[in-house]
Amino acid sequence: MKKRFSLPVIWLPIIFFGLIILTGAIVLHRPQCCQPGKEVSFIDALFTSTSATCVTGLTVIDTGTSYNLLGQTVILLLIQLGGLGIMTFSALAFYLWRHKVSMTDRIIIGQGLLHDRSFHLGHFLVQIMLWTFSIEIAGAFLLYVRSPISFHPFSALFHAVSAFCNAGFGLFPDNLMAWRGDFVVNIVIMALIIFGGIGFSVLVELGSWTRKRLRTKSVRPITWYCRVVIKTSMFLIATGGFCIYFAEYIGNVQMPFADAVLSSIFQSVTCRTAGFNTLDIGGMTNVSLLIMLILMFIGGAPGSCAGGIKVTTSRVLASFAWSQILRRKQVVVQGYGIEEETMNKAFTLMIFAVTIIFCATILLNITEGGGASHQDIGGLFLDALFEATSAFGTVGLTTGLTPKLSMAGKCIVIMLMFIGRLGPLIFLDAMNSLYRERFYTHPEEKMMVG
Repeated sequence: MKKRFSLPVIWLPIIFFGLIILTGAIVLHRPQCCQPGKEVSFIDALFTSTSATCVTGLTVIDTGTSYNLLGQTVILLLIQLGGLGIMTFSALAFYLWRHKVSMTDRIIIGQGLLHDRSFHLGHFLVQIMLWTFSIEIAGAFLLYVRSPISFHPFSALFHAVSAFCNAGFGLFPDNLMAWRGDFVVNIVIMALIIFGGIGFSVLVELGSWTRKRLRTKSVRPITWYCRVVIKTSMFLIATGGFCIYFAEYIGNVQMPFADAVLSSIFQSVTCRTAGFNTLDIGGMTNVSLLIMLILMFIGGAPGSCAGGIKVTTSRVLASFAWSQILRRKQVVVQGYGIEEETMNKAFTLMIFAVTIIFCATILLNITEGGGASHQDIGGLFLDALFEATSAFGTVGLTTGLTPKLSMAGKCIVIMLMFIGRLGPLIFLDAMNSLYRERFYTHPEEKMMVG
């Protein structure tokens, strides 16, 4: 009897994401979505669709002036789909139609959304939808109240969804630079970015803990995982904000102190894969850009709208380095040891991410620089590295290279956004699912290193 080919379940999010991106590109390429007199090429529509679905925010054309209300609505829907995740929507639809999910699908979805495998799928997905839409509507309302003209209902909703989904798409030509000193707008956008970047499981747990805390004083503390995510995220935001302020404004009296501090913190937050900017990225110092590179590479928390290698991965790697310095055999994070499987995944993800960004940077230097000498294009290497890291981390910040990308350069960035949104581990698991397990090992030998 001929054996039927069965596609591993891990490939489904890759296929679904690809189909959503392709559908979005076809729709955005249509004249009905463009402003009168504007034409958008298919590669630009594909770039925009990928950037929106992968909640990146990199744009080769201006969203506000190139697309009409219909086109902007399509982008908004792509951002929402990408932010919540195709797997989440698929699981919710499957649950509502069948009212039950197999144990295999439950475990797979659990690994993607939570840090453990045991949870009530339907209840959790309903909480995701309620929390997401509630936060987005609340953010849109606050933006509208702050400026009903600039943030009219659609604009307020668009920026709120874009911020919570960590997309970084804006309808203003200069993104949010005009609102650099506006305390309300900055706080609302930063809060939305943080809520969308800490992970759904952490968000739901914090909400549940807050409700119980308001009712009674004797409440169990939040879980170890939640504490690690929150403390690491806050540390990165504070450290990043301080470094950016030091690099940009020490000795610079052109900007008021309050505005300088606010813009520094905002850029530190938005580097967590959001992509909004209140400062001219191309005009910032190299020190600031390097700090932002690190923040973009790390990204947000697992199971969130953010990309990057994730804050938990960086925390595990930092704890490993610290344990090696102290000559400890066990890697400890917040009082708990880290298992070997987690360490292996962290190192695999780190190596995979560095390799992808390094190769993409070389390719971008080839496609955008050609055979020009270093003296002629001295700043291209940093621009390409920043672009590659931003695309892989699904951040959306650019020093100005994105609108100038060649056809080949756009294709490279599209692939980076696609891989970065789904996560390198998904692609590794997808490739591993095609190979059979080996039931033998090779003899071991010592190797001199260092």
